[in-house]
Amino acid sequence: MKNGNAKSAKDTVFYIITYAIMVLLMFICLYPFYYVFIYSISDSSAAQKGLTLLPKGLTVANYIKVLNLDGIVNSFFISLARTVLGTMITVLACSFFAYLVTKELYGRKIIYRFVIITMYFNSGLIPYYLTMRSYHLTNTFWVYVVPSAISAYYVVLLKTFIESLPMSLEESAKLDGAGYVTVFARIVFPLSKPILATITVFAAVAQWNNWFDNYIYVQSDTLKTLQLMLYDYLNQASQISQMSTSSLQHGAAAANVTAQSVRMTITMVATLPILCVYPFMQKYFVKGIMLGAVKG
Repeated sequence: MKNGNAKSAKDTVFYIITYAIMVLLMFICLYPFYYVFIYSISDSSAAQKGLTLLPKGLTVANYIKVLNLDGIVNSFFISLARTVLGTMITVLACSFFAYLVTKELYGRKIIYRFVIITMYFNSGLIPYYLTMRSYHLTNTFWVYVVPSAISAYYVVLLKTFIESLPMSLEESAKLDGAGYVTVFARIVFPLSKPILATITVFAAVAQWNNWFDNYIYVQSDTLKTLQLMLYDYLNQASQISQMSTSSLQHGAAAANVTAQSVRMTITMVATLPILCVYPFMQKYFVKGIMLGAVKG
């Protein structure tokens, strides 16, 4: 009994220390984001004096100023469109390609190895730009979504997951006369939800955060993404803070908006939308990444 009690006491101490460390690590990870959020909804003058856990002088003046900047609404819809459409194209193209390279098709191993090589080597920026221009993709919306249709990393994860599915399901479908497309659409794709959710999160975050392709390949202001526009405004935070708030609010009372509060608000505007994706995909995410990465 004494040994059992001693062991139980040691386990209790171990769990307390473990949980304390995990809570501390969680706080370290979450607090910077929380600080940016409470700064963005605080009165700029009060926030400059220091914040800890609660906002000071609760206000949305910072968001009003940022959301009234020229071109913000249009750029938001461009980023939203490229995220939704680009993610759909990536998931469908990568999953179907990964399914095909699991079949006994002529030259599939060579094609798959060429895809894997792209994970280690690339042609460089200038040849890539010339390729995009030769396909007439520069200065068009499609330059955002077409080049990212196939990703070697996603293909590896999907191929590994698909190979783990029972072959008997596919064989029974073929006995009923189903072809590759039917088997993929009716069996493989629905059963691959965990890994597809993982790929969806990766692809959506990559599309939403990407601004470099806009910077290099697109010159039209009507196709400007939210990230590039916010990046430009982030560098002009001091000038934005000096703009007349009354003109932006159409006659509302002027508010003191500082460059720091503009930076914090821009950070939140660029971050919050993509965070909404995670709650819907969380239950599949861990399972998918574990199952898809066991072997390659």
